[in-house]
Amino acid sequence: MSRRALGIRAALALTLTAPLTLSAPLALGTPATAADQYTVTALKFTVPAGGRDCTVDADLYRPAGVDRAHPAPAVLATNGFGGSKSDGSTDAVGKAFAQRGYVGLVYSGLGFGKSGCLVSLDDPGIDGQAASGLIDFLAGIRAADDGTRADFVTLDAKGDPRVGMIGGSYGGAIQLATAAVDHRVDVLVPLITWNDLAYSLDPNNAVGQGSYTGPGAFKWQWTNGFYLIGETQPLTVPGLDPTRINSLGCVHFVTRACAIIRTLNAGSYPAKATADLLAYARGVSPVSYLNRVEAPTLLVQGQADTLFNLNEATATYKTLKAQGTTTKMVWQSWGHSGGMTDPAAGELDLSQGDLESSYVGRRILAWFDRYLLQRKNTDTGPAFAYYRDWITDPAHTYATTNQLPALDEKLYLSGDGKLVDNRSKVVRGSRSYTNWLVPTSHSESSLSGTIGLPDPAPYDTAGTYLGWTSEPLTRTTDIVGAPKATLKVVSPKARRVQNSGDAADNLVLFAKLYDVAPDGTKTLVHRLVAPVRVPDVTKSFTVTLPGIVHRYAKGHRLRFVIAASDDAYTGNRGIKPVTVVSSPQDTGVLELPVVAD
Repeated sequence: MSRRALGIRAALALTLTAPLTLSAPLALGTPATAADQYTVTALKFTVPAGGRDCTVDADLYRPAGVDRAHPAPAVLATNGFGGSKSDGSTDAVGKAFAQRGYVGLVYSGLGFGKSGCLVSLDDPGIDGQAASGLIDFLAGIRAADDGTRADFVTLDAKGDPRVGMIGGSYGGAIQLATAAVDHRVDVLVPLITWNDLAYSLDPNNAVGQGSYTGPGAFKWQWTNGFYLIGETQPLTVPGLDPTRINSLGCVHFVTRACAIIRTLNAGSYPAKATADLLAYARGVSPVSYLNRVEAPTLLVQGQADTLFNLNEATATYKTLKAQGTTTKMVWQSWGHSGGMTDPAAGELDLSQGDLESSYVGRRILAWFDRYLLQRKNTDTGPAFAYYRDWITDPAHTYATTNQLPALDEKLYLSGDGKLVDNRSKVVRGSRSYTNWLVPTSHSESSLSGTIGLPDPAPYDTAGTYLGWTSEPLTRTTDIVGAPKATLKVVSPKARRVQNSGDAADNLVLFAKLYDVAPDGTKTLVHRLVAPVRVPDVTKSFTVTLPGIVHRYAKGHRLRFVIAASDDAYTGNRGIKPVTVVSSPQDTGVLELPVVAD
């Protein structure tokens, strides 16, 4: 199986250069020598969730020797989208932390496994409230449906258990949703999750276009893949709880989530209706409730992730940090799009439960050691760390720093197709492309690894894109972060229809950054692109590309491309020729976050 396939499956189930030295945990937090040092008890809970009662299927992991006289902190976790409490990564969380002396409560999220109710996209008012009911159990103030009570969890106060959360993807956002409605949560470790589902599923990477809140370019492959995973739950789970059937709209999701998917698939986006639906997507996303999150948060995001890219974690990080919530961030190698490295490289594989052998695992243990065990002398590491795939020594693959890299280098788009390092070198000229009625560019087949199909290399069809290429680099150049491009395009056809009242008529384009080797081989880093829907082609706009960590070797060239389409997204409606005009006084600018070697 390919590393991309492994990475996707792991993600769906979970979902400055010196190496960090972390203090070793003491007795609690140290792995037990045998797996039989804990017991596992299956429990059911009936909890309120968004105005109805929902049944939650869970497993309680209780370490040997933990009782009322010898309580321990608890770890709460749930599955990634389409998983359950029993899938490899979720089950591994309960085992890993029980072996280290923590009480574990691992459960199937609402609408998955044998838990009841509909899939509600980690809505804090539904999924977050359900998780809060499980925290009541850990506090000893609620019993499981069979009468089981937990009187062996460390309490900070009556009814307030010492509890942390960890999990990936869908199991990552639920942590933020829970902490927003229940401040008893003491610590969070969300992995490869989202900040704003409107951006995740329908991204518009353009800023500087006023108050536009309409749709971007629909990420149809990823979105429909997850939609089908959710909708087939009634077929794959025998004896389905009737609370998991929606008679209004689609079968297995809450009605408003169905409406989003149907509207985006329709390809027609009337302004008010579409804005309302996207407002709902934002309303159930961390972007709308992070101001209520107080628990210390260690964000872990994957570089190989076209579903939830590094920009999502960065947005969450900046918001939490600005409001004073303790937060740090790690960019690991793997995400929903693969990227899992050889285990010898020291990357985290949560399904194996071996936290001590990886940099990210040690960061997680230190985070829990400091904020769950409340060992105030524990070193939790730098504010920001990132994996570098060009380093072969596992002890040095992560670089660390206390601030995000700045956009400190500029290149200019010349009229002759060159990227130049000085505005005075820009050649006056204009260049054009025209889209077809079918996609002519390819970045990825989003679910290829999951279904075992090969994914062709990225390509663009002549006449349907524009590219600007630098001279060969005279030094190694490391880019860490999200490049930005300021652009202005001319498109009379797009201008004529952009006020039609249907956002689907607005111009769509895709910006991306290639690495061109001396032999001409082109690499689209992690197959990432920046979709843009331009609401007003009479104005300039700035495109924020997805964040990357990439080394451009000496002799390689940077190539910036804007393309008319991408077959992983819904693109233009109708033919809309585009021209880009350059002159020394007025041209596009590409800004890069370059760090010192």
